[in-house]
Amino acid sequence: MLQVSYIRDNREQVLERLAVKNFKQPELVDEIIELDDKRRSTQTSMDNVSAEANAAAKQIGELMRGGKKAEAEEIKAKTGAWKEDIKKFGDLLAATEEELYQKLVLLPNLPHSSVPKGLTPEENEVVLENGAKPELPANALPHWELAAKYNLIDFELGVKITGAGFPVYKNKGAKLQRALINYFIDEAEKAGYSEVSVPLMVNEASGFGTSQLPDKEGQMYYVGIDNLYLIPTAEVPITNMFRDVILKADELPVKNCGHTPCFRREAGSYGAHVRGLNRLHQFDKVEIVQVVHPDTSYDTLEQMSAHVQGLLKNLGLPYRVLRLCGGDMGFGSALTYDMETWSAAQQRWLEVSSVSNFETFQSNRLKLRFRNAEGKTQLAHTLNGSALALPRIVATLLENNQTENGIKIPEVLVPYTKFEWI
Repeated sequence: MLQVSYIRDNREQVLERLAVKNFKQPELVDEIIELDDKRRSTQTSMDNVSAEANAAAKQIGELMRGGKKAEAEEIKAKTGAWKEDIKKFGDLLAATEEELYQKLVLLPNLPHSSVPKGLTPEENEVVLENGAKPELPANALPHWELAAKYNLIDFELGVKITGAGFPVYKNKGAKLQRALINYFIDEAEKAGYSEVSVPLMVNEASGFGTSQLPDKEGQMYYVGIDNLYLIPTAEVPITNMFRDVILKADELPVKNCGHTPCFRREAGSYGAHVRGLNRLHQFDKVEIVQVVHPDTSYDTLEQMSAHVQGLLKNLGLPYRVLRLCGGDMGFGSALTYDMETWSAAQQRWLEVSSVSNFETFQSNRLKLRFRNAEGKTQLAHTLNGSALALPRIVATLLENNQTENGIKIPEVLVPYTKFEWI
């Protein structure tokens, strides 16, 4: 959530950056400033009446002690009106603050100055591309056919048990999943992240804190009887560990990682591009999360991007890094890098990771602060990234490594899978 003071002091810049994100309600900026003006004037009026009432109460006491009861009673007769005014201003202040809050939560985060303009994924900026695309024989199979051929994943069984988008992993397919999870966690720990195991459901306050609510309410699975949400990513519970927390400056950066299943309704996703593992309603992911000093957050973003790229290199997957344009960015992000791997059988790029800097957008909602060198509290910056999401990694590993003799497992995974071939 943006800070009102920043919006007031930087109105033109706010409007300019919101335009990069293709925000459709720029009039909200002036409405917010007007409501803040109303809030301030109401607060001043209430403070003035309260000060007058307090001064009168003191005067009444002095008059009573001085034996001037009649004069004291004359002033006391006015206190009823003051109390009514204070209540009236208090009610108006509460209503104004609520209206201001409801408009503030509709504003997305401002994109960083490096974010390119654009409306669609095709307008994202390619930052770099690494690795040679493998050349497969003409009879190469897509991963869903490989999964059936080697009895690795049963999509139809998942439909029977739950529905489309909930596959059942079997035999070496299940072992490959577990191997990837353990490998990603081990690599995150080597990079200084502490592993946490977190709940798979969160309350409304947690969803709001990391800006999934109210923006992505329709994309989340809702457990109505308990008013809880299944997590779309481990980012939500891990970051919310620090809601309403004031950290010490020397505790920064805080680095956590965790593996969870993730649940996404993916409403409106149809077509060949979502076949097999390309888009699921439930999938496993290892997430990395950092809470950092504002001065270091963009260096941290580059380090997190490099960490994800290192995983892809070690797996032998060709990949590219995209800087997302304004129209393709998430609601709360200030800058996002997407990492995509090349699917040789499908002849297309598949997104496998997003790494984002939220600056103070989440921490303002979370009231996540640290005490700076001067002893004053200050909002921290939060970042998170997929390191990595499994489905499309599995898809590209199966497709790119297929041979006449089977599917070759990347060397770094063999200690985890305990087998070299599928």
